[in-house]
Amino acid sequence: MKVTPVIDARTRRWRAALFLFMLAIGVSMASWVARTPGVRDALDVSTGAMGLVLFGLSIGSMAGVLVSGGLVRKHGGRPVIALGAGLIVTGLLGVAGGAALEVSGGVFGGLALFGAGMGLAEVAFNIEGAAVERTVGRPVLPVLHGCFSLGTVVGALLGMGLTALRFPVGWHLAAVSVAVAAAAVWTVRAVPPGTGRESGESGDGERAGSGGERAGSGGEPAASGGWRAQLEVWRDRRLVLIGLIVLAMAFAEGSANDWLPLLMVDGHGTSATAGSLTFLLFAGAMTTGRFTGGPLLVRYGPAAVVRASAVVAAAGVALVVFSSSALLAGAAVVLWGLGASLGFPVTVSAAGEGAGAREATARVAAVSTAGYAAFLVGPPSLGFLADHVGLRSAMIVVLVLLAGAALITGALCRRTASPVAEVPAPHSDLV
Repeated sequence: MKVTPVIDARTRRWRAALFLFMLAIGVSMASWVARTPGVRDALDVSTGAMGLVLFGLSIGSMAGVLVSGGLVRKHGGRPVIALGAGLIVTGLLGVAGGAALEVSGGVFGGLALFGAGMGLAEVAFNIEGAAVERTVGRPVLPVLHGCFSLGTVVGALLGMGLTALRFPVGWHLAAVSVAVAAAAVWTVRAVPPGTGRESGESGDGERAGSGGERAGSGGEPAASGGWRAQLEVWRDRRLVLIGLIVLAMAFAEGSANDWLPLLMVDGHGTSATAGSLTFLLFAGAMTTGRFTGGPLLVRYGPAAVVRASAVVAAAGVALVVFSSSALLAGAAVVLWGLGASLGFPVTVSAAGEGAGAREATARVAAVSTAGYAAFLVGPPSLGFLADHVGLRSAMIVVLVLLAGAALITGALCRRTASPVAEVPAPHSDLV
C-alpha cells in the first residue's frame, strides 16, 4: 500500500510559491491578450503586421525555452526562475511604453523580453512542479497549470473592465508588472535551491534532489548535460509521440491566447469588449477543466481523457470557424477551452512518469520545451495566413492538429501496470 508522505512546512511553502507565481504569470499573459485589439489600434497596423509584432514574443520565448533546461541542470531552478521573472517584468514595462508611445518596435522588444522570461521561468516551473509531485506523492502539475488558467481569468476580467472604461493600455500593463514583481520576490525566496541541478549534492541542494538531483529508484546514471541531454531523450519513440501531442494541444491553447479577441472582433464583427468577454469564457473553461479533470483521469486514464479532450476542442474550434452566429461562436469557445485544458499538464506528467529523478528532469524539460514552442511560436504565424484567407479560416490549422493528436494518444498509457511506490506517477492519484 502506498503511503502518502507528510508534507512539511517548507515543502508547503515551496508548492504555494509555485502556485502564486503561475497565477501572476497568467494574469500578465491575459492582460496582454485582452488588450491586443487596443494595442493594434494604437499602433495602427494590419493583422499581418500585428502578427509580425507578435513574433517578438515568439523569438523571446524560443530563446528562453531552448536554454532553460540546460540552465536548470547547471544552476538549479531558483536562479532560472529569478532571471525569468526579471525579464517578464522588464518586458511588460517595455510593452507598456511601446503602446503608450505608439511605437511598434517598442512593443516588439518588450514582447521579446516578456517571452524570454516566460520561456525560462515556465520550463523551470514544470521541473519544479514535477519535483514537488515526487516529494509529496500527490499531483501538482494539473493544479499548477490551473493556477495559470485562473490567472488568465483574473487578467481577462481586468482587461475587459479596463477596455470598457477606455483605460490606457500602457498604464494597465505597467501596474501588472508591479504586481508580478512582488509575486516574484516572494516566490524566489520560497523555492529551495538545487532542484534539477546535476552537481553539488550537498546542503539544501541535496534536499531539493528529491526534485531532480539524486538518482531514482532504479539508480540510473546522471544524464549528460547541455544539448546532448536534451536531444538524447528524444530517442524514445513514446516521448516523441507525447511531444507531438503536446505540440497540438499547446498550439490550440496558444492560438486562443494570441488571437481569440481579434478573431471575434474581425471574424464575427463583435466589439472589443465582447472580444475580451469571449476570451474570459475561454480562460474560465480552461481553469474549470484543470481544477476538475482529476476524477476523469483516475477513472478513464490519460489516453482516453486527452483523446476526448482533443475531439471536444476540435468541435469548439469548428463552431467558431464555421458558424455564422457570433453568439454561437462565442459560446463554442467554452468547448475549445475545456478540450484544451488538460493537454499540456497531462502530457508533461506522462513524460516524467516511471523515470528516476535525473531522467525525469530531462524528459520533462524536453516535452515542456516542445509544448511552449508550439504555444508561443506557432500561433503568431497564423497572422500571415490570415492575410490571405482570413483569421477564421486560418484556424482550420488548429483543427488539423487536434485531429492528429487524437489519433496518437495511446502514447499516454502508463509505462507499467501499477505506479512505482517510491516515485509516484504524477497522474495516478489525481482527485
